[in-house]
Amino acid sequence: MKPIVGISMGDPAGIGPEIIAKALARPQVHRICRPLVIGDASVIRNAVKLVAPNLQVRSIHQVDQARFQESAIDVYDLHNIELSNLKLGQVSPLAGNAAFEAVKTMIELALVRTIHATVTAPIHKEALVQAGHHFPGHTEIFAHFTKTSDFTMMLAIGNLRVVHVSTHVSLRHACDAVTRDRVLKVIELGHDACKQLRIENPRIGVAGLNPHASDGGLFGSEEREHIIPAVEAARARGINIEGPQPPDTFFAKAVSGFYDLCVAMYHDQGHIPAKITGFHFDPTTSAWRSVNGINVSLGLPIIRTSVDHGTALDQAGKGTADDSSLVEAIEYAAKLARTSD
Repeated sequence: MKPIVGISMGDPAGIGPEIIAKALARPQVHRICRPLVIGDASVIRNAVKLVAPNLQVRSIHQVDQARFQESAIDVYDLHNIELSNLKLGQVSPLAGNAAFEAVKTMIELALVRTIHATVTAPIHKEALVQAGHHFPGHTEIFAHFTKTSDFTMMLAIGNLRVVHVSTHVSLRHACDAVTRDRVLKVIELGHDACKQLRIENPRIGVAGLNPHASDGGLFGSEEREHIIPAVEAARARGINIEGPQPPDTFFAKAVSGFYDLCVAMYHDQGHIPAKITGFHFDPTTSAWRSVNGINVSLGLPIIRTSVDHGTALDQAGKGTADDSSLVEAIEYAAKLARTSD
């Protein structure tokens, strides 16, 4: 049977519902999985009218009520938005709370194996906090409700895969997070993910933290004290690994596909090469021409993938948002669900 893939609606004031409607209008999505949206059916119905008017929206309250037909979107309906109070393109606690409840419900369904994988549409962190949910992002919400302590984020775009030693922390705290044990754990999580993707002997490269990977200790001691010992420990465990390497030239080599996995030391070090690879901006129209790439949470007891972009509040309600990243996220989730059986 094709896996049931849950898709949270994201912030209802953003582009999440629109890209969900666009993605689920694509036959290719239904060929690989049984998609189920978790959120408010009225929000999804409103988005369908805008971007996929031929689709129906079915409100259900139990997963076994879903029909999984290409002509309709099944929505596990939380009834948590009053459309007359929702302002597209605006940050609000109403939207933040609805997005949070969709994610929390989807996690609960995945933990009891009612659904086989989860995909998240974008949420707005400010709206989340306004609603009283103080999480830096999706990854931390999933970690909290699955009681997971060792986890990391992997970005994937084509052959480029990047895992992060730290993500949503200040740059000062990101430097402090580079310890031997944490670097080694991230290497292991990334290696296991590659194996799950049927990469038999993944080639892993590790970036340094400091310019020139510290140039033998001239620009810092983190490489010598933490990163090199972690790389040596991983190599002793049979992992095919190189590094630490100067980050500037390392990522120039990595985007060519030389490595199956790259280990970045902090958020922007890994995100910038991934987004330069997958995001393309058109200066003549001041709009994104394409937005590709996904986010995978590693170390969780459930499968979670996500788009690698934000809520794009300025595009909400226009029907112009690109669903490419969401389609990729669904495809990745379905693949991981099949290989985890």
